[in-house]
Amino acid sequence: MKTEMPSKNVSRQVILGMLVIGMGLLFLLDNMNIWNFGRALSFWPMAFIVVGVIKLCDTNSSDGVILGGALILVGVLMMLDRLGLVYFSWRTIWPVMLIALGGSVVYRAVAGRRLVGSSAKDAVGSDDVVDVTAILGGFERRINTENFKGGEITAVMGGCELDLRGSSIDGEAVINVFVMWGGITLKCPPDWTIVLHGTPIMGGFTEKTAPPPDNSKRLIVRGHAIIGGVEVRN
Repeated sequence: MKTEMPSKNVSRQVILGMLVIGMGLLFLLDNMNIWNFGRALSFWPMAFIVVGVIKLCDTNSSDGVILGGALILVGVLMMLDRLGLVYFSWRTIWPVMLIALGGSVVYRAVAGRRLVGSSAKDAVGSDDVVDVTAILGGFERRINTENFKGGEITAVMGGCELDLRGSSIDGEAVINVFVMWGGITLKCPPDWTIVLHGTPIMGGFTEKTAPPPDNSKRLIVRGHAIIGGVEVRN
């Protein structure tokens, strides 16, 4: 099935490609004894900041903002620790994660939105739009709606499976996905056209669907898979 690629996603892939090329050049200079790359490797916590920025750019939900902000905060604290400005250890990360997760749960409860904990099976709200966050756990649900509009799915060290085979689309729907050390599986009806706009980073996007009879119903899946995977199938 043909996969379309919007200009915004192409620009992101170009940036990621340039980063990979830059890393390759730095390793080459280190192997040629021109520049010591070992010192640069000590700043690996910058990866948390980069991932957090990616999440903030892609999210439209409060959970996504909290997760992106938490990743950036962890990266900044670890960088300050490396520079000797503050003391920070992994023992501090778990309380920060618990505070962020608790804040997300409280916000959802107060706002009356769908509640998704670290391991949830049921949700409250309309099935037309999904807003799912799975952290250190799993989310599994069957969606039945005649006007599915898409939504946002986040899986961090966890998994999410949505069964959409009982749903229908009026024209086009968009799902934004973000996976980090986890996986997302979408089961779609055979009459949906699947369009992947994903960017895998040591991960993958996989489509296992049969060709639909027409292109009247389109599901666009866009986002990032970082050391994780997104699978779309019938």
